[in-house]
Amino acid sequence: MESNKLTDFGKNYALAWCSQKPDSVAAFFAENGSLTVNNGTPAVGRTAIAKVAESFMTAFPDMIVNMDSIATTSRGVEFHWTLTGTNTGSNGTGKMVRISGVEIWQLDENGLVKESKGSFDSNEYNRQLQYGVDN
Repeated sequence: MESNKLTDFGKNYALAWCSQKPDSVAAFFAENGSLTVNNGTPAVGRTAIAKVAESFMTAFPDMIVNMDSIATTSRGVEFHWTLTGTNTGSNGTGKMVRISGVEIWQLDENGLVKESKGSFDSNEYNRQLQYGVDN
């Protein structure tokens, strides 16, 4: 995918995460695409991917995801992001979180994500959920 199109794709993907519409995130994936977070069980298919997105959207109703950078590398397309939000969803801690991570994408022939392997520092994430970003 051309650099400009890839940048637009990444920016629009980040906006989808901010939309509070889980299906908007899933639409960036191939029909049988997969999303894995921190080496967990892959969510396969748009319905499962939408459920992953929904879990973050529910936990962080004010969630903003920014694209930090995007580039094609030997590993695939690297989408670097930062999530900021307040954990005010059900059973939320009320604490603000700011965490950065990366998704490594393999795209299909239609330019959709067929595989995404995402990761972020789960220890730091959990610390922020308990104490907040600035503590």
